[in-house]
Amino acid sequence: MAQLAASDIPDRSYVNLGIGLPELVAKYVPKGREFIYHTENGLLGMGPAPELGEEDPELINAGKKPVTTNPGASFFHHGDSFAMIRGGHIDVCVLGAMQVSQQGDLANWSTGTPDAIPAVGGAMDLIAGVKTIYVITQHTTKNGTPKLLEQCTYPLTGKGVVTRVYSNLAIIDVTSRGFQLRQLAPGITFQEVSDRTKASLMPLEQEP
Repeated sequence: MAQLAASDIPDRSYVNLGIGLPELVAKYVPKGREFIYHTENGLLGMGPAPELGEEDPELINAGKKPVTTNPGASFFHHGDSFAMIRGGHIDVCVLGAMQVSQQGDLANWSTGTPDAIPAVGGAMDLIAGVKTIYVITQHTTKNGTPKLLEQCTYPLTGKGVVTRVYSNLAIIDVTSRGFQLRQLAPGITFQEVSDRTKASLMPLEQEP
């Protein structure tokens, strides 16, 4: 999923990666391309995770995970980092999701239950300020509940913001007509994806 998402990011893009699966995108920069990774806690030019034993406890991303720096990296104030986001200077953001609706609504911070711990972090700023939002997620929850729905039932992070979803079953575009299958995972059929999607799913478009 992370490798496929990375392959769709244009060269020289400024990219922010969410916590969890999206962090893996940093490992898969396609040959001949350069991505400039941004993290909300004040680093531009973030590299991949360090080798085991090479971690610097003072060099972390927004998820408190150890990272490396690429040549030319810069450090800055947390407020300046969010000014970059809110000012529209980040090209692509890759986030995780609890739910995505067929309109591109995203829910990724709370289940809405009374005991849920609020943890929205910078996600609302990112979906409001970044030009393109990709989602990497398992297609269903651990108990098989679909994450791609007609309408989100959890509190929203943002409305109509998701461009594309990369799941363990397929790549799916969010279009004005709803979910459009873009690519199936190896060994997966359209029917299997459709059965695990609680919304209409348009099949692969035929080549003219």
